[in-house]
Amino acid sequence: MDGNALAERSGDQDPKIANFFDTPLFSDPQARALAHVGVIDVGSNSIRLVVFDGAARSPAYFFNEKVLCGLGRGLAETGRLNPEGRIRALATLKRFALLARGMNLTNLTMVATAAMREAEDGPEFGALIERETGLRMRVIDGVEEARLSAQGVLTGWPDAEGLVCDIGGNSMELAVIRDGTVHQRVTSALGPFRLQQVGGGKKGLRAHIKDTLEGLREQVGAHHDALYLVGGSWRAIARLDMERCNYPLKVLHEYAMTPKSIRKTIEWIADQDMGKLRALTGISEERMSLVPLACQVLRQLVHVFGPKKVYISSYGIREGILYEQMPDALRRRDPLIEACHFMEHSSARIPGFGKKLFEFLLPLYRNSPPARLRLIRAACLLHDVNWRAHPDYRADACFDITTRANLGGLDHPGRVYLGISLMYRYKTNGMRPRIKEIAALLPDKDVAEAKMLGRALRFGAMFSMDGPENAGELRFYPKKGVLELVLERDMQALFTEVAEQRFGTLANQIGAIAKVRVRRMVRDTTSELEGGQ
Repeated sequence: MDGNALAERSGDQDPKIANFFDTPLFSDPQARALAHVGVIDVGSNSIRLVVFDGAARSPAYFFNEKVLCGLGRGLAETGRLNPEGRIRALATLKRFALLARGMNLTNLTMVATAAMREAEDGPEFGALIERETGLRMRVIDGVEEARLSAQGVLTGWPDAEGLVCDIGGNSMELAVIRDGTVHQRVTSALGPFRLQQVGGGKKGLRAHIKDTLEGLREQVGAHHDALYLVGGSWRAIARLDMERCNYPLKVLHEYAMTPKSIRKTIEWIADQDMGKLRALTGISEERMSLVPLACQVLRQLVHVFGPKKVYISSYGIREGILYEQMPDALRRRDPLIEACHFMEHSSARIPGFGKKLFEFLLPLYRNSPPARLRLIRAACLLHDVNWRAHPDYRADACFDITTRANLGGLDHPGRVYLGISLMYRYKTNGMRPRIKEIAALLPDKDVAEAKMLGRALRFGAMFSMDGPENAGELRFYPKKGVLELVLERDMQALFTEVAEQRFGTLANQIGAIAKVRVRRMVRDTTSELEGGQ
């Protein structure tokens, strides 16, 4: 995502030092009202219950359960819901109704998509569900489905611009997003269940997909640099792309692919044994059975629209429903920073320290671009959230939790940068082999900068418990190659051997001489306490 744009929009100062540290919106009454938002998504292939909790701007999943019911299997041929799918769906929804009651959910929305809106027995089955469970289903049309899915993408990418493509079992929707708004929206019958009924063999299938997509292009436009993919079949293909490329970070959200990589992966999948692929990736048999047809759609989708980059979004219609309920002030916030605020609030020893730590370290980063400052802010907020981990494993736990956390607004390089920074906040030696493999996703320069940030966090976090600004002030003179610590006179006792060692390590990391001074008076008059180290 565009960190520069987010940084510039989120502050009322110079954009390079924009203020991300206003009162977190999760403490606002409007945001607290979203603390438990339940969504039941009745799709053509799966039914899922999600309950969002906590930092609503970056969804935290209090509960998340999916059942592959296959309601839409055979719909194109019979015009009716799959009989076995009906049985499984009703049993699933009875369970979900009881779970929602047990969680005391007062905010619960149930939406149904293509299978329920197209099946002739859809209305009758919806009435049965309401009688048996008390759940009232909202059946939405394809254009509304496209809008909600696109809003889901905006939940994770507030500044996303391009084409959103959401594939389900019986339909596929497209929506254009830019300027934080959903624009043109269209729906089609390009879901894998529908495509199973297309005649004419492989040639007929390719022609049908190509003709349909070219018709959709007339409605949504041809020039979209970015393509955002929503849906289980797309995620399965992306997971297989990771396997082919031996990609070390198995996080699907914001995973980026190129059209060239997609073409290679589609060809590779065609040559593989599906059973072995399931064993390697953990993709279910039901989902894997739809992958070959989804591959055909994706191949033509990339060809017809010609995007430069293709991104996987784990956020879709369910997150779009959450986004629908957000106040405008919450929508405008940075999802990454809001999530980090929430994690600090719930897990750190001293909530609020992250802001003070960032301001203390800011002299080291005055010339950093907004996107980098944004990651530094996030690291400061997260620097203490893993303090309960066992000391022997705390550094690795920081890396693993950060790189695998459910954080919106954070691409894979950003995840790795944060992970390395927080790991080096707790350690001084090298990386384990598995972490080195993931760290290789970053250029060496970024790895070095992340380690430097870790050293800075390590020093700043131990310099004062109530806030480092009460103990001293950092001053950095890049041209002179000097890093200076100005101590408050009554706080000199904090600067003992360990603090001195960490300060020296930080100075060495940035290629500077460490100097320490003690403030003599309230005005900025200092006398040297120690020389360089």
